[in-house]
Amino acid sequence: MKKLRKFSSMTAIKWFIYAFFLLFLILPLLAVFLVSFTNDPINLFGSFINTETLRTTLEQFQNGTLENFKAIFSNGHYFAGLKNSILLSFIVSVAVILLCVPIAYGIARTNMPWKKTISALCTIPLVVPTFISAYAFIIMFGRSGWVTYIYQALGGEGLFIDPYSMTGIAIVQIFFFFPYALWPMVAAFKISDASLEEASRNMGAKGWLTFQTVTFPLVIPGMLSTLMVIFAVSFSDFGTPIILAPTDLNLIVVDAYREIAGFFNWGGAAILTVIMIAIAAIVYWLQNFFLKGRNYDTVSGKPKQIKLNKNKKVTIPLSIFSGFVVFVPLLAMLTVFLQSIATTWGKDPLPTGYTLDHYKTIFSSSLGNIQNSLILAFGALIISVVVAVFVSYFVVRQKSTSLDFMTTIPLIVPGIAFGVALIQTFNVAPLQLTGTAFILIVAYAIRRLPYMVRSTVGTMKSIKKDIEEAAVNLGASTFTSAITILGPLMLPGIAAGSILVFVTVIKETSISILMAPAEWAPMSLAIFQNVLRAEYYSAAAMSIILVIMVVTLQMIANKISSSSK
Repeated sequence: MKKLRKFSSMTAIKWFIYAFFLLFLILPLLAVFLVSFTNDPINLFGSFINTETLRTTLEQFQNGTLENFKAIFSNGHYFAGLKNSILLSFIVSVAVILLCVPIAYGIARTNMPWKKTISALCTIPLVVPTFISAYAFIIMFGRSGWVTYIYQALGGEGLFIDPYSMTGIAIVQIFFFFPYALWPMVAAFKISDASLEEASRNMGAKGWLTFQTVTFPLVIPGMLSTLMVIFAVSFSDFGTPIILAPTDLNLIVVDAYREIAGFFNWGGAAILTVIMIAIAAIVYWLQNFFLKGRNYDTVSGKPKQIKLNKNKKVTIPLSIFSGFVVFVPLLAMLTVFLQSIATTWGKDPLPTGYTLDHYKTIFSSSLGNIQNSLILAFGALIISVVVAVFVSYFVVRQKSTSLDFMTTIPLIVPGIAFGVALIQTFNVAPLQLTGTAFILIVAYAIRRLPYMVRSTVGTMKSIKKDIEEAAVNLGASTFTSAITILGPLMLPGIAAGSILVFVTVIKETSISILMAPAEWAPMSLAIFQNVLRAEYYSAAAMSIILVIMVVTLQMIANKISSSSK
């Protein structure tokens, strides 16, 4: 009877979670792979329950072709999109690393002026959705932008920077993605052994030589890791290219969106999706490969006191450089705010007048978009919490490596690729879910589930197993002990992960633009549509509201995280 209770509770839940991943993650990815051969949507679920549908599916497989794969190399349009995306990601990742090395060194190893302020401002890009940052650069550097006005007033011709170009996209990504690389590099500088640098200086090496031959090599592991992270983030970014990419600039994420949303080219969208997943998986593998087996250990059991560099010839230039880097995103957001309260703002350095009418319009006509964002984020949060709590239990207590692996897959799959996979899989009966709020919520939940799982797994590891064993010995079932004992103890991890999931869902761009139905349009989709319709003042006002919501939630998350320590 005890074994029966165990099977009917935790085992049943485990199989339910497997079914959830199989239905909404594995099968969609498999389906989009198969569609890349058949060139037509495949009704996998219908094939299981209807013989006629199964016969049609088999005929599709018989007529399968490699033409779509050949098209990647023979079709100049597709191949150009792939090359441009790889080139853009490479440029952005290298530029971000070069940008972050001096800032990270300044924060970790020097006493540069305004260090705390600079560190705080470095968090701004993390809370700004990428399509809003792209929109901010249009206001600044577009034909009617205030930077363009100043540039031409000083004698320049044309645009100082063309935002609608590869250069414009790269600059936006560099200045808004650099925090992803900065903080791991700060940590790398902090944990490297300072005694090695002291030994170098004691042997007569000057500061620059010590940095070049001792300090810098010690952070190479962090640099390699963050280089791959930035490459993957840039490659899968949808918000910036969809706003800034001109029609003659092919990028694979934009091409995939246009193929499925504009032309309903199932085969073309599928092959681009497969390519995106393959590139992201290769980058993920390379990151692990470069770090696996490498020994860069310098930290011993005896702690070393890091002596901060107080040389003003070093600290002042570092502070100026760091201040410029963090000032660009801040200036971009101040520009969006000015646009949101402007009566009119043409080709002038400042608006001609100011008003709050745009915010009144948002709360009167677009309140539904705000409500949709909150409802959809809350729905995704519920799924994430329930699945993550039990996944963390199975991973930590039962060493379920398969579930652990499944929760890492969404980290590899770009948002636009996952959206295409879900649309193709659930576009026909019997599970015709495309265009519903339910599949949108599920897409959000799976995309952000890794964040919740990492948070809950960490908390689960800190809970001793004998606590739940005591409950079981007193007659409680494994399921009851998990709910009544482990659940309350995991609340700090659940709370921290919940805010992170909620924040990232509200900011989500690619899934929202690709999958959200009109009646469930969230704020991100509404802002995107306003920009396309040239309703810039409303777009700016809603952007500020979205950023305020994200910042507020982030502050709550930080408070919860600090109070739980």
